[in-house]
Amino acid sequence: MGRQVKGLLYFFVTDMRRQFIIFWSILIASMLASIIIAYMLLNLESNGLYFGKSGAMYIFCSIFGFVAVKEGIPFAIKMGATRKNLFVSVVLLFLGISILQAVFANTLHTVVIWMFDQLSITTFNFVHPAQLLTDTWLSRVVIDTTVMFFLLSVMYVFGLIFYRTGLIGGGSVAGAALILAMAGVAQGWLADFFIELAQSFDMVFFYQIFAAGIIVYGFSWLFIRNITTVKVR
Repeated sequence: MGRQVKGLLYFFVTDMRRQFIIFWSILIASMLASIIIAYMLLNLESNGLYFGKSGAMYIFCSIFGFVAVKEGIPFAIKMGATRKNLFVSVVLLFLGISILQAVFANTLHTVVIWMFDQLSITTFNFVHPAQLLTDTWLSRVVIDTTVMFFLLSVMYVFGLIFYRTGLIGGGSVAGAALILAMAGVAQGWLADFFIELAQSFDMVFFYQIFAAGIIVYGFSWLFIRNITTVKVR
């Protein structure tokens, strides 16, 4: 089991490397461009420039979780991977992606803010959910890790639904979710939920998000345990 899990992780990491290089190249280039613009605003009456790296990472993880099904599972099965090892490998991959990205991004965040403090540059600011709570390196890492893992798990399961049931099954689930959201808006309980969430917003919420991600990922076993290389269309 151990050797096969290591082999699957090596395959996944090798396969996704190009995607991550492209994503982080674009994100860092965008941040550098924003820093240059912020420096140019020093002598102007401006509130400065705000950069939200976490939002970009969340979107990327959502897309990656969905696409990982189509690109990774058929090849892994053809190579002889057991369903149990595939299940374990993917959750370890998602945890690794979430933790490593969170650590790297927020270490970069800390370094940039320290440099700007030394240079007295006040026109560039990062935007992060931790600013609503206690804005520290650790709190940012925890928040980003939990949110990214949750999004990876949700979109991975969503991708499995499309893989196993085709466009009809996946579209039905997406349609049901949309109808539920519209009903929540119309009846007011969705707005009440977000208001109550805002009033009790704390770090415990993100631990709950992580637990929810674990539970959601657990549902993937229902689709993985007898999955084949044949994709339903």
